[in-house]
Amino acid sequence: MASGWRMARGRAAALLLGLGMMAAGAVHAAPAQGYLARRLDAPVPGGVAVVALGAGEQAPRVRYGGHRVLVVRQDGGQWLAIVGVPLSAKAGPAELEVEGAGATRRVAFEVRAKEYVAQHITLKNRRQVTPEPADLRRIERELAEQNAAYAAYREGVVPSNVVLDRPVSGGRLSSPFGLRRFFNGEPRNPHSGLDFAVPAGTPVAAPAAGRVVLVGDYFFNGKTVFIDHGQGFISMFCHLSAIGVKVGDEVARGAVVGKVGATGRATGPHLHWNVSLNSVRVDPAIFIGAFKP
Repeated sequence: MASGWRMARGRAAALLLGLGMMAAGAVHAAPAQGYLARRLDAPVPGGVAVVALGAGEQAPRVRYGGHRVLVVRQDGGQWLAIVGVPLSAKAGPAELEVEGAGATRRVAFEVRAKEYVAQHITLKNRRQVTPEPADLRRIERELAEQNAAYAAYREGVVPSNVVLDRPVSGGRLSSPFGLRRFFNGEPRNPHSGLDFAVPAGTPVAAPAAGRVVLVGDYFFNGKTVFIDHGQGFISMFCHLSAIGVKVGDEVARGAVVGKVGATGRATGPHLHWNVSLNSVRVDPAIFIGAFKP
């Protein structure tokens, strides 16, 4: 009898200890359900995690890696965090910081593993492989300008659509996101977008409504347009032959913003499309139903 009582007390103590540890650490999110989770949830390095946050009157404020995260509400009142996972992320547990209802909590989700292949490209213009000192100063200025655009967060703006339209009609997907790139045999940063092999002059359309926040002609990217869809959800189009918008323009979903070209560091006409969430470049294929795990 005494032995049974001691065993019951031990089990109760273990249960209380476990509950205390759970309260002290991050609560693991229940799997997100619904249309957006089915379409977008690909929590791999360079992917998107759709994390359920529960219901409530007000949208919670969410941070990941120090950056604000896009939060949307789906049918039924459930809030969802649409989280960009950086290519540098390791497989395993990750956490969101969630503020709401007068408290801050941590919500955990799991990053799955994914491997990306290598791509070797030969460029005739060696300055685009090994830039000269004046080029490097220009590149540094341009990178700071573009990173500032990616890091912007328009509070309270709900994107017109999170599952995106293709920005060009037709054409095959050529260089995928995440390729480990080598230019003339020298390693460079992984491919941060998705390329569409389409002819020069093909119209480029906004995949969701938004505001034009940056327009430029850059050393690597050539003629470039940034569209802010709201809450840190950004599209960038580069290597354009022509730009049809200016900074501050509000563009509708499907509006033409430019034409495909081969400006900047490009071996031929194509569209390079970047998508960024919480200042993290993620695979655009996820948003158009073309992601390959």
